[in-house]
Amino acid sequence: MSSLSLKGRVAVVTGATRGIGFEVASELAARGASVIACSRDIKSAQAAAKKIGCAAGQVDVSEAASVRDFVRGAKKEHGRIDILVNNAGYPFAPATWYKKFHDVTDDEVDAVIDVDLKGTFRLTRAVLPVMVQGGRGGVIISISSTPAVAGHTEGAPYTLAKAGIVAMTKHIALEYGPDNIRAYTLALGNIATDATYGAMGEKERKAAAQENAMKRWGRPREVARVAASLAGDDFSFATGNTIVIDGGAVLL
Repeated sequence: MSSLSLKGRVAVVTGATRGIGFEVASELAARGASVIACSRDIKSAQAAAKKIGCAAGQVDVSEAASVRDFVRGAKKEHGRIDILVNNAGYPFAPATWYKKFHDVTDDEVDAVIDVDLKGTFRLTRAVLPVMVQGGRGGVIISISSTPAVAGHTEGAPYTLAKAGIVAMTKHIALEYGPDNIRAYTLALGNIATDATYGAMGEKERKAAAQENAMKRWGRPREVARVAASLAGDDFSFATGNTIVIDGGAVLL
């Protein structure tokens, strides 16, 4: 694939300061896109952007005003938004993750949904008119997880939020397909990020690695390559899809 396959396209990546978001932003930039690496902490965004060689943006997806201001500014500065990667998510919280379903509180569910689901909704809602008005279409990629597809026995608030993202992707694909806007969900399994791998003990890590056919953890770089391929023209006649990236644990 040409290293400039995304040349001329403007990409927004949330949660881009580390892990999956950083790798996605890096890969998009390497393929020629003009990337805006975003975080709610502008200093962190600037530090990541410096490493990547791209622009930095400040946006808090849990605040509608922040989202509106960011998109308005991005459009003014870059003139367009062609690619949106909704990666920002609520941090892994063991105390919530390991609770039984009947012990989960309203506040715990609301906290996760407000960032993972409503945050994805807020930014997507703000970016869609920019893509439609530009007349060129665009690509929206949102991060979900395998429990949203296959279910799980833990992390109920996360499963609820991530399942909503799958439904949102399908809706966007159908409603905005005539505008040449494609939408995808990435359902991730065990990816070795600080938020997951780093939060586990060695015994938990080894057990998790045995859950898939490849018997290992995935790497953020592997997720980034899938995202970058979707963002280009290789998937020009595919939309609404949920792509499972989990080493063969959930087989559809």
